[in-house]
Amino acid sequence: MNIIRIAMSELIGMFIDDGSLAAFSLILVIVVAGAVKLLALPPLIGGLLLLLGCLAILVYSVRRAVKR
Repeated sequence: MNIIRIAMSELIGMFIDDGSLAAFSLILVIVVAGAVKLLALPPLIGGLLLLLGCLAILVYSVRRAVKR
């Protein structure tokens, strides 16, 4: 039973290793989707913002992990 618990925690850890990474990504998606829908931002610009935002969040997360 202990092996199953360890395997499940490792599996979950692969996807939710850094809570701030997931939170920032979720906030980015919500903000960009809102901008596309409410502010009539062209979808191509919204996609570009998502790409650049995700890259920026990833760089931030990696830098923080290196400092630890």
